[in-house]
Amino acid sequence: MKAIEWLGNRVRILDQTRLPQEEVYLELSRYQDIASAIAELKIRGAPAIGVAGAYAVALGALEIKATAKTEFLRKLQAIIQTIASTRPTARNLFRALERMGRASESGKNVDQIKTALVNEAIAIHTGEAEATRRLSQLGAELLKDGFTILTHCNTGALATAGYGTAFGVIKKAWERGKKLRVFATETRPLLQGARITAWELNKAGIPFTLITDSMTGYFMSRGEVDCVIVGADRIALNGDTANKIGTYTLAVLAKEHNIPFYVAAPTTTIDPSLASGAEIPIEQRSSDEVTRIQGISIAPEGVDVANPAFDVTPHPYITAIITESGIIRQPFGEGIKEIFRNLSP
Repeated sequence: MKAIEWLGNRVRILDQTRLPQEEVYLELSRYQDIASAIAELKIRGAPAIGVAGAYAVALGALEIKATAKTEFLRKLQAIIQTIASTRPTARNLFRALERMGRASESGKNVDQIKTALVNEAIAIHTGEAEATRRLSQLGAELLKDGFTILTHCNTGALATAGYGTAFGVIKKAWERGKKLRVFATETRPLLQGARITAWELNKAGIPFTLITDSMTGYFMSRGEVDCVIVGADRIALNGDTANKIGTYTLAVLAKEHNIPFYVAAPTTTIDPSLASGAEIPIEQRSSDEVTRIQGISIAPEGVDVANPAFDVTPHPYITAIITESGIIRQPFGEGIKEIFRNLSP
């Protein structure tokens, strides 16, 4: 099951807006089409967005007709800016675009630069896939046999272009023979949990129960949740974490009920340039996502709507952050600095 695949001169993605009713693959050969696919959530999840953005830049570079290096780089920068404007919160996207920008400086001529950009995009994809596999292996150690885990939104292979983050941790523990049960929230307003996480859990054969977002406190209060594990879209230096809207609520409830709250994300999601979550940009999306479900109106026309796509969970509510480079615990700032000291640029 591949969220995204490089085919040499085009990219193949699974249209996640059509799940679970249809498995429809799209083959995109223009960077503008990939930009639209990212904005429209046909491909989504922070690591997968980063991979898609890198491939979009590579495709855009292949389309540039300029032979002079300066003209080529000027046009390439415009392509990078177009991709950067699609979704502001996911750190992985900007990390990938930064890498593509550096790769464009490595060639002596246009042909060499184009080759370098394609190779870098493939390397970004490979790196994200390996990172999610590694962090899943590390995180699986935290899940005990017999645990019931609550997870929010979708963090599997489709969201990561690899093995998965929070979902990957659960899946790896299951593959090791641990008997687990999962509560998956439906994840309003776009129902990624009901549509995609439930679909992936079914395929993996992991026992689960789908619940509405507002039921989480009920099950925690009954002692039916052993831990919460979620993914992330951006993590600040102090450990504050932006994730799908509703995550902060889960973290507060988990702390009230003394339930461990884990964040699973590759290091490409961490943004050490931001001191705290107050600096994380929060994407505001269309009101139609709240007032309509799969095109069907569920609210009065013209109603005032707020639709922030993410919220920020302050670091005191987080038990640990699971990365491919290790499991970080409080104080997160020191742990994050240590990991980045050991990372190559």
